[in-house]
Amino acid sequence: MEVAILTVGDEVLAGDIANANAQWLATRLTESGATVDRILTIPDDGDRIAATIREWTTAVDATVVTGGLGGTHDDVTADALADAFDRDLTVDESVRRDVLETVAEYRDLDPETVTADELNFDVDAWAALPAGSRPVRNPEGLCPGCVLENVYAFPGVPAEMQALFERVAAEFSGDAVSRTAYTPQPEGSMAEAIDGVRERFDVTVGSYPATERRNRLKVTGTDPETVDRALEWLAERVDLDTSE
Repeated sequence: MEVAILTVGDEVLAGDIANANAQWLATRLTESGATVDRILTIPDDGDRIAATIREWTTAVDATVVTGGLGGTHDDVTADALADAFDRDLTVDESVRRDVLETVAEYRDLDPETVTADELNFDVDAWAALPAGSRPVRNPEGLCPGCVLENVYAFPGVPAEMQALFERVAAEFSGDAVSRTAYTPQPEGSMAEAIDGVRERFDVTVGSYPATERRNRLKVTGTDPETVDRALEWLAERVDLDTSE
């Protein structure tokens, strides 16, 4: 299963916040056996979001979009998702009720300091989702996520995004498996061995700096036995430590 990750937010592009969502999603998707095909960050621009979603729906098996959901002035992802599939935004009564219940819980947590102004907002703006989409309830905040065809849209707040992803995590799977080993050898000295293992086995090999004295090798394929044999072949030619 090939998956694309699209993160939305001017604040990410400006460097105001780190793109922790993309890293977390890539890790979880890889753990599930899926293959992350691409990661892209774009601004809060509805036309660009819609165009990217249209392009990716036929290029990959699933697209995960984070950021830009909600009822504030720069939350344009729901509109863009609806536009990408020629849908209208609608408010499901169960989603609206969930938003209202969350607001009530927020108020009840600290009724002395939560003012009326803080709770005076457009509920429908927070609850609106593309027509025909499947709502994903948000246990950590106000804004729901949704699934529309092969696109999964979640809020950008990390705790909320993670909670919503876990609700649909079982829908992501694949055959990719990886094995990791460490070596004190410099990357340049392993080039011939890495080229050789790629030629002999149906695997990919990544080489990454881990510490000042060690590098990390990651062997990935779709057959566990092939991956193990490839790593064994490498171990005969490279000083590897596979204990970690």
